[in-house]
Amino acid sequence: MVAAIAWWVLSIIAVASAFAVISVRNPVHSVLFLILTFFTSAGLFVLLGAEFLAMLLVVVYVGAVAVLFLFVVMMLDVDFVELKQGFLNYLPVGALVAFALMAEIGLVASAASSAGGAPIALAPEGEAPVTNAQAIGEVLYTDYLLLFQMAGLILLVAMIGAIVLTLRHRPGVKKQDIAAQVGRRRSEAVELKDVTPGQGIG
Repeated sequence: MVAAIAWWVLSIIAVASAFAVISVRNPVHSVLFLILTFFTSAGLFVLLGAEFLAMLLVVVYVGAVAVLFLFVVMMLDVDFVELKQGFLNYLPVGALVAFALMAEIGLVASAASSAGGAPIALAPEGEAPVTNAQAIGEVLYTDYLLLFQMAGLILLVAMIGAIVLTLRHRPGVKKQDIAAQVGRRRSEAVELKDVTPGQGIG
């Protein structure tokens, strides 16, 4: 009963917070709702017995929210001084998100304790049980290996594109010229001196 209540509550919060991510105008509020969506989805994974996916969602995606926020700040050219001055304006939304996260953690913990901590079996009856990490690894690197590698390449291209879009060239800053270094000849880099013994090179 507690697990069913937790499932419906977390599902409603996940859908509402995901809608708020794309509907709010303030990028700071959008990131806060995005964190709430990730944590709520992780709670749903825990209720399904997929604690490995929940851990990946929190560690990878929530950990990358700081990078996402930095990317948004660089793209939108947000004034840091004005952002710090409006800290109290974001306090109610931040407190609401923090309260929701703590309530979700308590709800998932109570649902897991009421279920006795019994995970969902990933293997058919009669076979040796496997862990979530092993089951996911076997599926990813056997049935979906090509799609998994293609997704990695797409993410790599997206990361390079984000770096290129946010790269700003400033005058007066020394930069490395790789083409000039590679194309340098021996005559341009080495200078021979005929030094007279006992006199030095002056």
